[in-house]
Amino acid sequence: MSAALVLVFMIAASGALRAQTTCDPRAYGAKGDGTTKDTAAIQKAIDVCADKGGGTVELSAGTYVSAPLVLKSNINLHLAKGATLLGSPDHADYPPQIEFHVPDRQPLLSATNASNVAITGEGTVDGNGESWWQEARSIKDHGILGDHPRPKLIIFDHCKGVRVEGVTVQNSPMWQIVPYYSDDVVIRGVRILAPQHSPNTDAIDPFSSSNVVIDHVYSDVGDDNVAIKSGPINSPGPDDPSRDIVVQDCTFMHGHGMSIGSELSGGAENIVAERITFEDTDNGIRVKSNRDRGHDVGNLVFKDLTMKNVKNPIIISEYYPKVMPPDDEAPQAVGRLTPHFHDIVIENMTATGGEVAAVIAGLPESPVQDVVLKNVKISAETGMRIGYAEVTGEGVVVTAAKGEGIIRLKGADAKLK
Repeated sequence: MSAALVLVFMIAASGALRAQTTCDPRAYGAKGDGTTKDTAAIQKAIDVCADKGGGTVELSAGTYVSAPLVLKSNINLHLAKGATLLGSPDHADYPPQIEFHVPDRQPLLSATNASNVAITGEGTVDGNGESWWQEARSIKDHGILGDHPRPKLIIFDHCKGVRVEGVTVQNSPMWQIVPYYSDDVVIRGVRILAPQHSPNTDAIDPFSSSNVVIDHVYSDVGDDNVAIKSGPINSPGPDDPSRDIVVQDCTFMHGHGMSIGSELSGGAENIVAERITFEDTDNGIRVKSNRDRGHDVGNLVFKDLTMKNVKNPIIISEYYPKVMPPDDEAPQAVGRLTPHFHDIVIENMTATGGEVAAVIAGLPESPVQDVVLKNVKISAETGMRIGYAEVTGEGVVVTAAKGEGIIRLKGADAKLK
């Protein structure tokens, strides 16, 4: 299904939802006073609406403190202007569960095997993540896995027909909006916020999902602004790819940029990111994987991009978390998890104020193939490094304050003009 058809489908679904029953959590005892836990009342409103065939659960102005809630098919959780759904500060309210095949905690909002489900309005979903971030910072190598999981904020798990529109989503303990094995997803006109140094607060992470539109999103977070993923590290498989994804007309402020990876054991294909402004992000375009988490990744188009004070405008690397293999790196056997990056177009891009203009680096046993640069202009402290990669281009201007603009390393096949 094309991106345009997805958008039409979701708008039609929205109208159907709003035309049905409206359920008010205050009718079931919700206070919205910023202190009382309104979990039971909001869940009751969701359940009643679902039992009637679906409709809108309306949060009027106020602050509703809540433990995790479960959305259902044909439910639109609508947050009116001035309404905030605030995650409970009590860590015990987020019970342990297995999520994405690893130990985790229940997210504040989730839907599983649901269809035609939405979160809309002018209000705010706030994960109240500060205490979780403090805990994570106190644990060595806390990362995203391990013995101290933090809840994500919103997860759509094996859902079809998903819409998130208009709301502000902020301060998740960890990843903020995650479509997981979901299809027909529109995330539109949303603001996603977290402090610059909050750990792992990715804004949107489509994971093994398809037909996804991310449109007019403002993202200012502590990790990836968008990270498209598929399959866990060291996955035994099988894993579904992420495919047919459009990211358009977005503004990315602090964060780690427009990422594909690093977990890509299901692969990724047919992804377009266009008309995006990056300012003060760590990275611009970042396609990343490694030998323990890769697969086939191709048909990627990035175009009409403006970057200001972006440290690394382009990183395409099969050597994550590093970016370049050492010169003496020996080829290894190609297996199911070997990353294979190919058919990547970057067009009409301007970047200023960078540190490293670009890195395009494959593995010796799996070089990056068919990278095409068109009308790409980058100014940075150091130039573009290419190794174990095939890169062609026209209108490529790299201005480096130190050294050469284009640096060809071992395995580079670069024809740029």
